[in-house]
Amino acid sequence: MPVNRNALIRYRTIDNCLRNRFRQWTLDDLIEACSEALYEYEGIDKGVSRRTVQMDIQMMRSDKLGYNAPIIVQDRKYYIYEDPEYSITNIPLTDQDLLKLNEVVEILKQFKGFTHFKELSGMVQKLEDKIHTAKTDQESVIDFEKNENLRGLEYLDVIYEAILQKKPIELTYQSFRARRANTFVLFPYLLKEYRNRWFVMGNKQGFPDISTLALDRIQKIEKSYEKFQETEVDLSEYFKNVIGVTVNANQRPEKVVLKIDRRSSPYVITKPIHHSQQILEKGEEGITISVNVQLNYELEREILGFGETMVVLQPKRLRERIENRLKYNLHLYDQLNNEIGE
Repeated sequence: MPVNRNALIRYRTIDNCLRNRFRQWTLDDLIEACSEALYEYEGIDKGVSRRTVQMDIQMMRSDKLGYNAPIIVQDRKYYIYEDPEYSITNIPLTDQDLLKLNEVVEILKQFKGFTHFKELSGMVQKLEDKIHTAKTDQESVIDFEKNENLRGLEYLDVIYEAILQKKPIELTYQSFRARRANTFVLFPYLLKEYRNRWFVMGNKQGFPDISTLALDRIQKIEKSYEKFQETEVDLSEYFKNVIGVTVNANQRPEKVVLKIDRRSSPYVITKPIHHSQQILEKGEEGITISVNVQLNYELEREILGFGETMVVLQPKRLRERIENRLKYNLHLYDQLNNEIGE
């Protein structure tokens, strides 16, 4: 008998609960979570019976669906995965699954050259690599950039679901500059990745401007029962005039002119530092480009990352700021050399 959609929702809900090891889950907690999920996704308000969830757990433990979930009970009360890395979403693909995925990949590859489907390119490569690895039991031949030790990734699912369901969350958060953590209600609107770090954009309760919060600075997330507040900000345009994630709503973008020598010119030409980049001059010694962006921390980091191969021509205050940072860095090297006697 095929598994129906309601059962799949319950299995996925139980899986999400047991993957969250920041709280303990009793059978009653799992019943409540499944009931809420069915009401949210299917509009079913009669709840889930105790026997249904017990049977779901037995089904997940069995091999009937290929899960073999290592669900154990601690202290005769709390349900957990014995293997903290386990998830029903990580089960191996069957030969039939791989065949179907191969067909899907071939279809998706037909669209890779079209402008409207350009975002599919990276996804198709990832999918092809996953299928190849599963079919041949060989090591992956594509190594995508990742940081396995990055903190905060465990909050991605929770925040993602909160955004989809338009539900506020209560965060305990400590920025790098804060001496201690503080707790507040956030109305989340968007998740964004930048240089392998994840950020959530939303409104803090009582504050009009959008806040950008790093997931690796979150200490705890809990449910909030405040009424969700929508935003009038067009998030599709929010990052249009910046490099990175630091946006000043009251700052206009400026024309930044940069001179790049011939060593770094090919990198900047083939991978523009911003979508507004234009080449103003091109010669044997290098290129001069312009970008229209807000002046922020990430822009300075981008410029400093090119070292001596990039200089700021305008605006003057940005040039002076980069120059002062380089002078201070040189001072630190001089100080270090004096300390070690070189």
